Amino acid sequence: MKKTYLLDCTLRDGGYINDWRFGEETIKGVIRLIADTGIEMIEVGFIKGDTFDKDSTVFPDIRSMTPVIAPKSKGLIYAGMIDMSAPIPIERITDRTEDSIDAIRVIFKKDKIEEGYRYCKRVKEAGYLLFVNFVGTDLYTDMEFIEGIKKFNDLEPFAMTIVDTFGLIKRKQFLRLVYLADNNMDEGIVLGYHAHNNLQQAFGNAEAMVELNLKRDIAIDACVFGMGRGAGNLNLELFSEFMNENHGTDYRIEPMLEIMDRYLNDIYRTRAWGYSLPFYLSATRGCHPNYAIYLEGRDSLTAKGFDELLRSMTPEDRVRFSKDKADRYYRDYLENHIDDGEAISKLRECFSGKRVLFIAPGRSLRDHKAEILEIRNQPDTVTLSVNFTAEEFAPDFIFSSNMRRYERIEGHTDAKCITTSNMKECEKTDYVVNFSSYALRDPEIIDNSGLMALRLLRDLSVKEVYICGMDGYSLHQEDDYYQSSLDFRFPEGAMRRNRLISAELRELGRHMSLKFLTPTEYEVVE
Repeated sequence: MKKTYLLDCTLRDGGYINDWRFGEETIKGVIRLIADTGIEMIEVGFIKGDTFDKDSTVFPDIRSMTPVIAPKSKGLIYAGMIDMSAPIPIERITDRTEDSIDAIRVIFKKDKIEEGYRYCKRVKEAGYLLFVNFVGTDLYTDMEFIEGIKKFNDLEPFAMTIVDTFGLIKRKQFLRLVYLADNNMDEGIVLGYHAHNNLQQAFGNAEAMVELNLKRDIAIDACVFGMGRGAGNLNLELFSEFMNENHGTDYRIEPMLEIMDRYLNDIYRTRAWGYSLPFYLSATRGCHPNYAIYLEGRDSLTAKGFDELLRSMTPEDRVRFSKDKADRYYRDYLENHIDDGEAISKLRECFSGKRVLFIAPGRSLRDHKAEILEIRNQPDTVTLSVNFTAEEFAPDFIFSSNMRRYERIEGHTDAKCITTSNMKECEKTDYVVNFSSYALRDPEIIDNSGLMALRLLRDLSVKEVYICGMDGYSLHQEDDYYQSSLDFRFPEGAMRRNRLISAELRELGRHMSLKFLTPTEYEVVE
């Protein structure tokens, strides 16, 4: 068998998890420990953007990477990556020096192949080992892939890499791509494989590639702890152990475990990666994994709804993520228009002339139960809870615009249920109101159930609302909810959501009296 290289991508591809902000100590510690493992290559980070930050593995130029890798370890190849979706100016590719990185990996989608070729040519002229990475290799036709390989053969790159961007390439298709590449790459060029793990194919494909015993060297990308966007990447520690046991290598696993324990565990606790249903669904539908991240963050769709939304997307949009497109598809899916005139008329009769005790599922309910029950038991009061059964407060009505929440309510309450028309799987409810009539404009809070319920009360001409449990989002949300099963986390946007919701509450306050019985993070007084 020819040589098999292992290439660690933890600091580059793993950086999608934490926006590449590992911290200076972690960056240097990971590089030092990877050198101790005996693997052959490490990818230090992206070469992109305009600013240098010692705590980040995104570097504006090659020179800024030099202090990070010093002193270089003998036998370890240091690499950086240029992404043709956001390339640095080509003049920043300065000539290779003894203390600089050794290799540059250029990644490009097939519509950027000409621009990618120009950058790859400059990388070779500057003296670096050149890696040519075909992003979304499975999206190429056989002829497009062959033509791309032959085009880059002329540059005599160090390696060409099959990239499973969406983590969906299964073994039969993967081996076909390997054979296409092997039979069309010039002799002496290394064949690489960069895996994502949405369908858990990474290890099996890498193993199969090694077992082919090709007459050329191969390179396998991996990350310590499998760290990476979505379902993560091939685990470096697991594949190194496989190589040791089956192919006579002598990689040291202990430094990898030290990286996991010392540097990555804390990141994993707050920003977990790994196999999940959303990433499985996105892969099976051929969608960019960022759609799974976006939709999982909404925390409102069941698996069936998630899959229906992905299937509604055009093939072109599936492979190119943008937040604007995700927002549009999400809104389109939710807006299931109905004529709710009869339901609104009946609800208006129930709420006419009543004060409303409005119960959201915040943790403050625990400490203010007595005050809440005092209002609950007053005459002419209607109690409405949002997205939970609130048994201790015996609500008259429950409002929900979230199917995942409603699955825990349906059939488990004596209260009358008000649901919104986006909940297509809802089988048992008392009143259905039109989703788009009460949805919010801002995509981040479009389906916020609390605000939608208050908008409904406004349209029912309710004039006085006592609000409890609408606490707002905090930076540390482990204990934000009255019931742990209702936990819904927004670690990146808690304060922004509070501002958006506060503005909506102030606007609603112009139409009816909103009195908070429990503490809140929302600023409701201008």
